[in-house]
Amino acid sequence: MAKITAADVKKLRELSGAGMMDCKKALTACDGDAEAAVDFLRKKGLGAASKKAGRVAAEGSVTAWINDCAGVLLEVNAETDFVSKNDQFNDFVARIGTIILTQNPVDVSALKALPFDAENTVGEALSQRIATIGENMNIRRFSFLKGDVLGTYIHGGGRIGVLVNIKGQACDALREVARGIAMHVAAINPLCISRDAMPADAIERERAVLSERALATGKPAKIIDKIVQGQLNKFYAESCLLEQAFVINTDLTVKEALKQAADDGQIVDVIRYELGEGIEKEVSDFAAEVAAQIQNA
Repeated sequence: MAKITAADVKKLRELSGAGMMDCKKALTACDGDAEAAVDFLRKKGLGAASKKAGRVAAEGSVTAWINDCAGVLLEVNAETDFVSKNDQFNDFVARIGTIILTQNPVDVSALKALPFDAENTVGEALSQRIATIGENMNIRRFSFLKGDVLGTYIHGGGRIGVLVNIKGQACDALREVARGIAMHVAAINPLCISRDAMPADAIERERAVLSERALATGKPAKIIDKIVQGQLNKFYAESCLLEQAFVINTDLTVKEALKQAADDGQIVDVIRYELGEGIEKEVSDFAAEVAAQIQNA
């Protein structure tokens, strides 16, 4: 077995554009043969993936799956929304969802280390898709839940996804309301499930605004306290999931709809992903990009 030096790794990295650890692995697999290692990396798609890694990926899709009492919400990003319509991309995402459902990795790093097929890890399979599809891609995040009744909803072809976990005796009515609550969360995006779960800083910020507004009316302090409390109650009704008017039937609150489905129903977890949220997107002139590519061709 040939000895792999830091200089060997550096040289292969310059030749291939792949990461340092990938280069070391390739050289080890090829007994130090740099040319064979380049081919090894190309077959894995690792060199091409490394060159695309700096490009912003804020499109893609949010997807969800339920299997018995387990559910997954997953966001995989790409550079353009065209990729989310690509069968190869969607097949890859579905395969990842199955892996998460069956193996429940602790985070994305652990997921990437899991086997994707007989020859590749999830991370290596991702690199291959990047090379084949021609865009940077990223497994950004996922959530795995186990519970009595799970409901999911995907809006806008993968722009928004919601996973809801309800504690209670499983029945058709509870499954139906779980999906309805997932649809509600996608549309309304409540701050929290209940008043008890409302962040203290959000309450104090709202109280401060309402108090200042009430003081400006010049009314007595005891009246102002009642005004502020009344407006805080309205704030809770607008912000807390259980107190909001249910989008499926606005004559009921979410809490009332849940109780109609099952007396013992209790919302335990609500997870909502919006595609690309928090990612700083590049603003570019598409026509100028195409012209530049034609000129450089």
